[in-house]
Amino acid sequence: MSQNAESVSPIRLAVGGDHAGFALKQLVVERFGSQVASLIDCGTDDETSCDYPDFAVEVAERINSGEADRGLLICGSGVGVSVAANKITGIRAAICHDTYSAHQGVEHDDMNVLCIGGRIIGSELAYEIISSFLKANYTPEERHQRRLNKILALECD
Repeated sequence: MSQNAESVSPIRLAVGGDHAGFALKQLVVERFGSQVASLIDCGTDDETSCDYPDFAVEVAERINSGEADRGLLICGSGVGVSVAANKITGIRAAICHDTYSAHQGVEHDDMNVLCIGGRIIGSELAYEIISSFLKANYTPEERHQRRLNKILALECD
């Protein structure tokens, strides 16, 4: 399917996942590679058992260095990558297995990493959730910014 310039998202996306998320990650890379400004595949490259925190770090480093605007992490359930990513300063990650949470997390909480479970949801639902995440923008209303500032202050403690 060819993409015209108007349908390409300006977002630079870093994607990573462990062996349990590998199959879905590969489908996502194929599907969204031409729909974002750039897609950085942070691994893994096969289904050999590996450790999900390594990929959370890779994706987070791409965001924190400015190479990527947002990240996508996929493990078996989404839980492990979410826990690991949220330990890293500058990362606001959440598991979203529905489209509402995926866009609301960005709009209200400035979520910058979406986590999904490759063993929990199928590819078509994953595509819809990821699209919702990519299309969303943070809305810096006073109440959102006040809450975000409190979250950011937690990183300093």
